[in-house]
Amino acid sequence: MPWFAAEQYTVGRAVLQHGVAACVVVVTQLWLVLSGNFAWLNWLTIVLACAAVDDRTWSWLLGVRVEAARSSAPGWFVVVALVVTAVCVVLSRHPARNLVSKHQVMNASFNVFHLVNTYGAFGSITRRRTEVVVEGTSDDDPAHATWREYQIHGKPGDVRRLPRQVAPYHLRLDWGMWFLGLGSSAQLRWFVPFLGRLLEADPATLRLLRVDPFDGARPRFVRAHLYGYRFATRLQRRATGHRWLREDQGLLTDALDLAAVRSLR
Repeated sequence: MPWFAAEQYTVGRAVLQHGVAACVVVVTQLWLVLSGNFAWLNWLTIVLACAAVDDRTWSWLLGVRVEAARSSAPGWFVVVALVVTAVCVVLSRHPARNLVSKHQVMNASFNVFHLVNTYGAFGSITRRRTEVVVEGTSDDDPAHATWREYQIHGKPGDVRRLPRQVAPYHLRLDWGMWFLGLGSSAQLRWFVPFLGRLLEADPATLRLLRVDPFDGARPRFVRAHLYGYRFATRLQRRATGHRWLREDQGLLTDALDLAAVRSLR
C-alpha cells in the first residue's frame, strides 16, 4: 500500500473512531436529559461531542453540503488562545494537587479570580451512608404497630439485595432520597407530599417504587426511618447472606396519617 494511501486509511479510521465515540457521548447525555437531569453540563458535553464529528458526517446526516473551513486562524487569535491556555495551566496546579489530596475539598476556589476551580459533590464517596427507609402500617396504633418497608429501585433497602445498575437512566425519586439522607432539610418540601401520596396509594407514585408492601392498598400511617448502612465483609456475607449491615439511627419523621400530612403542606 503506498504511503499516502496508508496515511488516508489511518486518518479515515481515526475520524470514524472519533465520530462513533462522539455519538456514544451524545446518546448517553441525551438519555440523561430525557430522564430528568437538565443540568447545563449535559448540554455543554453534547455541544463539545458534536464538534468531534467530521464535516462529511454532518453533510450526510443533515442532507446539506457542509464546506470545511479552509482559512487558518488569524495571528491574534492564536496568540490569545496560547495565552489563555498558559494561564489555565498555571492556575491548574492547586486544583490538580487538591484532586489527589487526602483532604480533598469540593466547590472551592484557589485564586482571587475564581478561575479553574474544583467542582462536584463526588470528591469522596463514603462506604458508610445514612439512608432513609419509608415504612407504613395498617394498624390503628402506631406505637404498637407492625411496620413494613417500601423498597426503592436505587437504594439499599433490603440488606440481602444488591442494588441494580441503572445508569445512565436518572431515577429522580432515588436521587432525591439520597440527598435527603445527607441531611438536606430543603428536601422535606417534596418528601412530605410524597408521604401523602403513599397514604393515598396514588398509582403514579407507587409505580416509582420497586416494592409496595401493601399491594396498592392505603396504609393507615407512614413514617421515615434512618439507618446507617455499610458494606458487609466477605465473612459477614458468607455467614448471614447480607450484602449490607445497618444500624438504627432513629426517625426522620414520626408516624403520620393523611390528616397530619395535609396539615404540614
